[in-house]
Amino acid sequence: MKKIFLFILLIPFFATAQKAEDVLRFSMKSKWANQVSEDHVWNVYPRPQMKRENWKNLNGLWEYAILPVTKQKPTKFQGEILVPFAVESELSGVKKLVGEDSNLWYRTSFTVPDYSNTERIQLNFGAVDWKATIYINGKKAGEHTGGFTPFSLDITPYLKKGEQILTIKVWDPSDAGTQPRGKQVANPKGIWYTPVTGIWQTVWLEKTSKEFISSLKNTPDIDKAILHSEIFLEGITANKILLIEALSGEEVIASSEIELQPGQEEVKVNLQIPDQVLWSPDNPHLYDLKIKLRDKDSTLDEVSGYFGMRKVSLGKDQNGYTRIMINDEPLFQFGLLDQGWWPDGLYTAPNKEAMLYDVEMTEKWGFNMLRKHVKVEPAVFYYECDKRGMLVWQDMPNGNYLEDLRIQAWEEKDAERSEESSRQFEKELKEMMDYFHSFPSIVVWVPFNEGWGQYDTEKVTKWVENYDPSRLIDSPSGWADRGVGDMIDVHLYPGPGMELPEENRAAVLGEFGGIGWAVEDHIWWDKKNWGYLTYDGEVEYRRRFEELIKDLVSLKSFGLSAAIYTQTTDVEGEVNGLMTYDREVIKIDPKVTKELINPLYQQADDFNTIISDSEEDSHVWMISYNPKRNWKDGIKRSSAWKEAEAPFSSYDNYFLPEGSNWNSKKDLYLQKSFNLSSVPEELTLRYYLDKSSMQVFINGKLVTTEKHEGGRKRHYRNKVLENTSAYLKKGENTISIILKAEREDHSFDLGIYESGVSGGKNEKAMPVSSGK
Repeated sequence: MKKIFLFILLIPFFATAQKAEDVLRFSMKSKWANQVSEDHVWNVYPRPQMKRENWKNLNGLWEYAILPVTKQKPTKFQGEILVPFAVESELSGVKKLVGEDSNLWYRTSFTVPDYSNTERIQLNFGAVDWKATIYINGKKAGEHTGGFTPFSLDITPYLKKGEQILTIKVWDPSDAGTQPRGKQVANPKGIWYTPVTGIWQTVWLEKTSKEFISSLKNTPDIDKAILHSEIFLEGITANKILLIEALSGEEVIASSEIELQPGQEEVKVNLQIPDQVLWSPDNPHLYDLKIKLRDKDSTLDEVSGYFGMRKVSLGKDQNGYTRIMINDEPLFQFGLLDQGWWPDGLYTAPNKEAMLYDVEMTEKWGFNMLRKHVKVEPAVFYYECDKRGMLVWQDMPNGNYLEDLRIQAWEEKDAERSEESSRQFEKELKEMMDYFHSFPSIVVWVPFNEGWGQYDTEKVTKWVENYDPSRLIDSPSGWADRGVGDMIDVHLYPGPGMELPEENRAAVLGEFGGIGWAVEDHIWWDKKNWGYLTYDGEVEYRRRFEELIKDLVSLKSFGLSAAIYTQTTDVEGEVNGLMTYDREVIKIDPKVTKELINPLYQQADDFNTIISDSEEDSHVWMISYNPKRNWKDGIKRSSAWKEAEAPFSSYDNYFLPEGSNWNSKKDLYLQKSFNLSSVPEELTLRYYLDKSSMQVFINGKLVTTEKHEGGRKRHYRNKVLENTSAYLKKGENTISIILKAEREDHSFDLGIYESGVSGGKNEKAMPVSSGK
């Protein structure tokens, strides 16, 4: 290992303070905004995995007030807000900032259905960011911290006759605190977005018995054809029966009846599934599940849900590489980095149709996976992914990225969180995993992204692995790898590149691409837009995208298991989406992308080394700083040339093996010969090029020009060369390279390989739309 970089280039994460009118002065509507109705907003049952028929939606117009934290409950409210849209959003009807020095207050009234002394009224929240204190008729009924997970309160003791008054106090420090917050910052810029405060998912009522089903977790075991179901209960007294039924269509295929004991809070059931039909992207088969709590001949509580029989694991592919398996078969997972933001609703889509449009487009483009990036969606989002066979990698939203809790890729020590901050992170992580455990589409948990709040990596990763062994763990995604989890994950912009698979860890490209195109009349703001590489028009944008995907295919021969392209949509100042922020412009036709992507789902040939790079094996080049004319015509043996061991660097590069010094600022010329028994259709260059550019010649002909571009360079990238018959020949060939330093610190290495797919044999079929 080597010392840290001498020069650190920070992307523009930091921003100077902005006034509220500057942060919120931008406006854009999606094509669903006009469908939002005050009387019919998000009228969709929010909990598909534990559905009750009797529920009441409380979404709609409420009152709001923003007051300093030193003030008590408002005596007068300041206006109306449309729930469930965050107060900073346009669809809320408010569009105001709150900040760490103020509380956001809500008030609404509602009536409850008639209930007996053996029944309870449950108040449910999909998500409230961040600390919510709930009052019913002026009395505190409970509180919750955490901006991404549901919570419920039994409000029966606080009810009165007639109309009920619900008051909520919300405090959210945004990026002033260390709590999980996703990409929210007080001063949006670059890859950081507008703050989100308050209620942003549905609020609803349910009537239950005093004895009721509070939650459930389903875990499939396809090796034994068993569904493990954990059912959690409250208020159980004697002589109660729990009935669990699994159905395929209308047919009950498995069931279990359990007599409950007084005070029993949990039941574990194993249902044997006959002739199990496995859930997969090409066949997303779902079984129904019904659970009844009974007292003699009456039903006290009844919920319905569903499950899929699927397995995610690691295994070896036909080339011997450690790969991600779905149902014990290798399946390349190619997805989009999915932020889940909206120009008019911020965290909240205008309606269900809008939210599911992103999943629909992801599928149409040809992807079989999405990575839900530092955000958690409403449960109906994952239900749609379950029905469609769309795989999900679920991030845990992190916090405090830019100060003491942000670590760099070369730092060997994790960030140090306070005990209070650690407890809060782990509480919210556990809540997320508990609530979304039963969704079969979620196949990977991502506790940490890059160095954002990354602490105690080994401890947190081991806890996640032990708490949910039915899924794989990517920890962290990118940057400061600690050798734990199920994957070695690379982030490389624009890329693509990878680290090689390990014996017990698969290789994934957790982020790459980020190609930007700011489409006129569909841009969020008048400030500088962000893209790792940004182009002015469709032709260049599409050309570079196509090039990246072709290069990505070559990585399969090196054992790559998955890749995630940045990103689904533009978001505020980020213009690197496959469609614009308002979802009006599709930047690349799905017919084009599907054809490009399809080879990724085919079996890959193992790579063949022509010239090794320094990570694979040490090797030497002929180098010169002052070559003579016509030096590219063949290997020169003169005093101007000498042998030197690769890689070449002007500084002590932490990410490269030991090699030779590249004199600062001098152009470097390299040559090497190689022999071919036959001419391959394509060549793959695997190279490392940091703060420099190169021209590559083979047998005197220029075959490619590459330069340092995009984000930081910590990994090798792949470049596919086509039309090889124009410059290759059987027998001896010569590669010649001109390297030009762009900055004082620069590095280079390169290898040549044959790679490719097997010509049509799929690992798995493409995902298809399918309901239950």
